[in-house]
Amino acid sequence: MDIRQLEYFLAIVDQGGFHRAATALYVSQPSLSQSVRALERDLGSDLFHRVGRRAVLTEAGRALIEPARAAVRSLATARASVAAVHELRTGPVDVAAMPSQAVEPLTTMIRAFSGRHPGVSVVIKAAFTSRDVVEMVRTGTVELGLLATTGPLPDKEVVALPAGEQRFVLVVAPDGPFAGRREVACEELAGQRLIVGQRGTGMRAYVDGLRERGVTYTVAAETEHRVALLPLVLAGVGSAVVTEAWRAMAEQAGARVLDIAPRSTLNIGLVSRRTGLSPAARAFVTTALPRAGR
Repeated sequence: MDIRQLEYFLAIVDQGGFHRAATALYVSQPSLSQSVRALERDLGSDLFHRVGRRAVLTEAGRALIEPARAAVRSLATARASVAAVHELRTGPVDVAAMPSQAVEPLTTMIRAFSGRHPGVSVVIKAAFTSRDVVEMVRTGTVELGLLATTGPLPDKEVVALPAGEQRFVLVVAPDGPFAGRREVACEELAGQRLIVGQRGTGMRAYVDGLRERGVTYTVAAETEHRVALLPLVLAGVGSAVVTEAWRAMAEQAGARVLDIAPRSTLNIGLVSRRTGLSPAARAFVTTALPRAGR
């Protein structure tokens, strides 16, 4: 078994098949298949069921994913440690982020990091819920994650560092409800048409909580694509409860942003694995959250 075989195996898992993995890795499909078969012989077990052009993981294949990611990540960390001698001049650091937090505070974090380490690229991976972020960090898919939660930050499977709070606000169309207002009481959302995100997110938990408090509203649209929220609002489909991360973008686009009373917030956290961070990841943490380095 060698690290290249594990990288090929994970590429097939992540890309969803041999053909896409070969394309992503810039290798021929026969070479990729030969390498995986050698790995299967070494392990004494098939890793995939070959169904036509599809590759379906076997039980053995599923069991290999997490240790394979750990091995590949450990090698990448070792290589990065050597590269650290050259003052982090090149290389990547990968961060999983929920949509709103990818707007802010991730933009500000990356700007600060890039200012100090312009040769290191930040690779942003999409995650829709806080659980998604934790799983991606825990399994080694990424080194760092940025998440938001209505409760305490997770601390059992990952290290979580507080990165502030984000208040819930209401984004409305220029000619929408609550004209001339800067703030709206949550009870006033009764009877409104709201655009909501998917379950498992803090914003969705907030609007679901309104119903539990007797505030009834109409779901005008439900979308997993957070980028669709603002266009839908501007098109007059409805209003949207989002976090304050969207304020500047929404106002620049012409929407109005109202504070919601009483104040309700999400806790933002930057999470990492407990051990084995690459120099680039450590530098990102200390740059994004200076107090973490003290």
